[in-house]
Amino acid sequence: MNLRNVVLAAVLIMGLDHADAQTKPASLDKSPMDMCYFPVDYPVLKIQDKTPGPLIARAIYSRPQKNGRHLFGDLVEYGKVWRLGANEATEIEFFQDVKIDNKKVKKGRYTIYALVDTDKWTIILNKETDTWGAFRYDMAKDVLRTTVAVEKQPEIAEAFSMEFEKAKKGALLIINWDDVLVKLPISW
Repeated sequence: MNLRNVVLAAVLIMGLDHADAQTKPASLDKSPMDMCYFPVDYPVLKIQDKTPGPLIARAIYSRPQKNGRHLFGDLVEYGKVWRLGANEATEIEFFQDVKIDNKKVKKGRYTIYALVDTDKWTIILNKETDTWGAFRYDMAKDVLRTTVAVEKQPEIAEAFSMEFEKAKKGALLIINWDDVLVKLPISW
């Protein structure tokens, strides 16, 4: 084999190794990203031309698992700002002005945090977006704080979840993990 063929073979092998490395996914995240909409299932309804009205809100969050851990008061510390999920801080986007706790929240995208306690959570909307966790949380950028009651559930929710539910005047953002469920009323 001449030198030219050896070099060509080496380049091809390196190229194949590089191409193979690109097709293999990075390790899978243990807390995959998820999102919820109001109206519920909006993207599917939109492609079916069955939307019951305009898009109002969307929440994007990572879905951690309980995995036998003690969550509230331990992994999620009482009185400490929590990102509502895992990885990137959870974000909520409103596609029109809404009201939370009779306070106007302008159309836009916000990070949503919580201060958890045994019987209530303080839900926080903050202007700082595209951030990881709550490590750089800045109270000065808060847009709204409101308190919601904790409802203890008989069944354990293994995966953290968020979903919107239709309410008499607007919607509820349902947040559920372990034996805890909270509801954030949103109206427009």
